Amino acid sequence: MTDTFDFVVVGAGSGGCAVAGRLSEDAATSVALLDAGGKNDNWVVTTPGALVLMVAGTVNNWAFNTVPQKGLNGRIGYQPRGKGLGGSSAINAMVYIRGHRADYDHWAALGNTGWAFTDVLPYFKRAEDNSDFDSEYHGKGGPLAVNKLRSGNPIQQTFLQAAQEAQFRIREDFNAEDHEGLGIYQVTQRNGERWSAARAYVHPHMKLRDNLCVETAAHATRILFEGKRAVGVEYRQGKELKQIRARREVILAAGAFQSPQLLMLSGVGNAADLGKHGIAGVHHLPGVGQNLQDHPDFIFGYMSDNPNFAGISLKGTPRLVRAILQYRRERRGPLTSNFAECGGFLKTRPDLDIPDIQLHFGMAMVDDHGRKRHGGTGFSCHVCLLRPKSRGTVALASNDAMQAPLIDPNFLGEDDDLEAMVAGYKITRRLMETPALRALQKKDVFTSHVRTDDDIRNILRERVDTVYHPVGTCRMGVSDPLAVVDPKLRVHGLEALRVVDASIMPTLIGGNTNAPTIMIGEKAADMIKAETRAG
Repeated sequence: MTDTFDFVVVGAGSGGCAVAGRLSEDAATSVALLDAGGKNDNWVVTTPGALVLMVAGTVNNWAFNTVPQKGLNGRIGYQPRGKGLGGSSAINAMVYIRGHRADYDHWAALGNTGWAFTDVLPYFKRAEDNSDFDSEYHGKGGPLAVNKLRSGNPIQQTFLQAAQEAQFRIREDFNAEDHEGLGIYQVTQRNGERWSAARAYVHPHMKLRDNLCVETAAHATRILFEGKRAVGVEYRQGKELKQIRARREVILAAGAFQSPQLLMLSGVGNAADLGKHGIAGVHHLPGVGQNLQDHPDFIFGYMSDNPNFAGISLKGTPRLVRAILQYRRERRGPLTSNFAECGGFLKTRPDLDIPDIQLHFGMAMVDDHGRKRHGGTGFSCHVCLLRPKSRGTVALASNDAMQAPLIDPNFLGEDDDLEAMVAGYKITRRLMETPALRALQKKDVFTSHVRTDDDIRNILRERVDTVYHPVGTCRMGVSDPLAVVDPKLRVHGLEALRVVDASIMPTLIGGNTNAPTIMIGEKAADMIKAETRAG
């Protein structure tokens, strides 16, 4: 017998957890939530500092690769994505950023009614339980814990001093009216522990709500259709191939890579491309997998003898032992660090209306996402381009649902992106060369030889990669021929099928994408409930 629920949600990432959690608040509504990973409720996930164990490897991580990137000298990039309940919010650096109001107003200007900043702000606030800020821009009492770091790292003050020396403004709250400036990030933590989307919306209810069924180790293989109506999902759990049915809707929330992949595997996409893989077309929708956007990111790295940085060294062992004991005792100290403790938003040109780059200042020296290790301690500073012009794709490698998709972010595919990154490099170097930060540097690991603009272009092509914010592959739109969903997030041309994750973003927002994706889940749940009431 096949299980049947009102809603079947595929993917328990930030959007999937939020929409499943909210829909299951109504005891009369049954919700099934499927995810290919595990429960993600152990110390590796809840201890913020343990993110180093996940991002660089395959623990709770799909650890995807890109196809060779023409703009990056043919290099293959790395795309870590969270696997298991909470999705990428279970492995990320926990930075709580919404993006600029202009990002959402732009969505609305494209014809996406209901997605302007004034429309989405209530959903950001509804999600939020902010322990530090209380204003028209913030919420209290929501499921998502947001607060200041508890690492107590004095380097934060050094960073602020450097920002002042470089004559950048200091910003305390990056999620209010304006966010230009540098400062200390807020994080999705509570009591020094990671607060993933699963911890916010799913974990507390798994045993208490009879109407919420959570299936882990359940890898979706295709959406089931009757004509043009989505009626269920086929998934693999262990060696078994199972089916689950949806009375009302299938909600796809598998992320910017796997939502388009599952649509294509199910016969929804460019019919000619699907035919090459022997997939029978259900609905020709050429925008599926198009419009991939991500923030290209460059990292400055330095070795340092300062004892407040993390790294691999024998003399650092006693500090680690003390940190573990402090964390166990009071949930404070180095193990509560998200590493990217500081940062902010800057303009590379004074004539810009809004910031076009973002910095993440890290309390460790990072090389190749932590996959290349260096002995000793140090620090890093990321600089990413917030609204790149380059557009990439997600395509099928085969008709095998267990095989990773072909991911092509097309980093630096547009010359304008490269030149904007050159400007971003220069403004970040200005910060790195302040007396406050120069005093911390023992060795410049990557950029000591960089002098000219051509040197900068070369090092960018050699070292740029993702800062983990892929979006756009099932983009929202109305008259747009490549739009995949409408402003209610319903898939064009099909019934009872919605997409609720970062793939629906028509354009990339200027900031980290976790909080916006949770907002999308909150708003989707509200729209679904309103349609139900209407009848």
